[in-house]
Amino acid sequence: MSRLEAKKPPLFISEPLTGDAVSQSLSLLSRILKSSYGPAGRLKQLHNGVGGCVCTTSQSSALLGHLSISQPVLRVLTASVQNHVSRFSDCGLFTAILCCGFIESFRSLNVAPFTVIKVSKHLLSLCMDHLKSEACGCRVSVDFSSVGTLACLVRSILTSKPACMLNKTEVDHLTSLILKAFIFTVPCHVETKAVLGKCVIVPVKGRRVVDSTVLPGLLIETPEIQLGKPLAVKRTGSNMIKIALFSVSMSGDGFNPEEGTIAVHHGVSLEVSELNQLLSVGKQLVKDEVGLVMCQKVMHPSLKQYLKENGVIAVDRAGLCLMEPLSRMTGSQPIASIYSLSPDCYGSLKDLCVVSFAPKHFLHLIPEDTVICSLILCNRSETAWDELKRVCETAEHVLQLTMKEPLALLGGGCTETHLASYIRHKSSILPASTFKDLDCSQTQYQLVAEGFCRSLESVARSLSHDSEEILTDMVYGHCWFVPSGSPCVSKWSDLVSKCGCGMNGNTEDLSWRFLQGQFGSPVIQGCPKEPSVKVSDLLTLDCFAAKCSGLQVALETANLILDLSYIIEDQN
Repeated sequence: MSRLEAKKPPLFISEPLTGDAVSQSLSLLSRILKSSYGPAGRLKQLHNGVGGCVCTTSQSSALLGHLSISQPVLRVLTASVQNHVSRFSDCGLFTAILCCGFIESFRSLNVAPFTVIKVSKHLLSLCMDHLKSEACGCRVSVDFSSVGTLACLVRSILTSKPACMLNKTEVDHLTSLILKAFIFTVPCHVETKAVLGKCVIVPVKGRRVVDSTVLPGLLIETPEIQLGKPLAVKRTGSNMIKIALFSVSMSGDGFNPEEGTIAVHHGVSLEVSELNQLLSVGKQLVKDEVGLVMCQKVMHPSLKQYLKENGVIAVDRAGLCLMEPLSRMTGSQPIASIYSLSPDCYGSLKDLCVVSFAPKHFLHLIPEDTVICSLILCNRSETAWDELKRVCETAEHVLQLTMKEPLALLGGGCTETHLASYIRHKSSILPASTFKDLDCSQTQYQLVAEGFCRSLESVARSLSHDSEEILTDMVYGHCWFVPSGSPCVSKWSDLVSKCGCGMNGNTEDLSWRFLQGQFGSPVIQGCPKEPSVKVSDLLTLDCFAAKCSGLQVALETANLILDLSYIIEDQN
């Protein structure tokens, strides 16, 4: 008889943020994230300790996906960030670092959590109103009639991930490819509601990055098709290629037992019966002048041979991920049964050819209207390719978000320091009625506001990994990096040439000051001005929608964690 254990009572942890374990775990997570941030971020190698693949990355999606976190408070934080990344693809590290900064800043204040939460929400509303106003000095309008700003946005994403191991030539090449792929996915003719297409990434590892290219349509890897042989394909009277797309297995290996019981008469072979049905489908496809048959799963060799003999190209094992773009590109409806075949399910292609990259051969499906394209993505190693694939997917998503809301924010730490300057100015001129409405004193408000600003500035400081001095100017509120080992000079303008985002130069006296640490003295300054010039070929930009969401998610998650009174853990 098995031994029975008595149920253990749940573990109650009161005021979890005051415990050393939570503080140390939060501090460690914050250091890991900060050290990964930006173009000079340090790479992390993640593995499970018992074998398996090793992930080398500095991306938040890969970092948080591979980290094993047992602390309940940190699980709340990482779950919020991962949810943000699943929706926006970008600004994951920004969100996580800022959230950690808010928690560390606010819990050190001698202010009740309830008051901190109310005041911080008011500060967030000031930030969001400023970011959405025309007078915002860290916002850039994106003009889709020119690729200049879009190129800056894509280039900023590519250069922010050092694990991709890209040089300037490769960055420029990929930037143009990603923009070209995105333009392919924008429909030319829009009747009512525009729906963007899709870019399918095709892996080619072990080749140079500059060998990457973009082709309209889809590439299907087909090892059995040999390069150099003419591709004879049946066409309709209108010179189009009719295509049938099957989502059901055509292997002829019998029915799925889970679908129910089948009664078979004595002497009847189920396999032969199903093969005959497959051949009957093949005859119907030939009769309907179908030139290409694509099957998501396996196709019976006899059916493939029959179709080939009748001038029909048959491709199986296309996979689930290609079904949706195939259906959309060709207009075909996936056929889910070999017992019902309707001509209405067929789609069409403009052309078909064979292309080769390295040792791989592909069938190139060329559509009439291009909203689906293929990005043949090359990189020298598997690790660098995996990171580059994630970056390219992020860039595509950011361009889609920017099309919905054609705005961008200045990168390189400038948005964070600009917002901190704005909040310091705004909080110093608030009327007394604001403090009354928030049920707090002016002193409490200023304390929370300063913690809020220092948290924003801590994100900008995280971009420095080589002991550089970091400055902010008192005119525009931008972030400036002084190279480590620079000599002592009387004028900062002799050491800095451009701010972090690249918009402002050192041509005027901007009254620089050091960007203080977590516990420096507060700084009183005027409202940051809007730069007079907003056009540059090398601006560092961030996605507007992703960064605004990250700011909101960071504060809301920090407030949720600050408001925790108990953690109740089931120990059974």
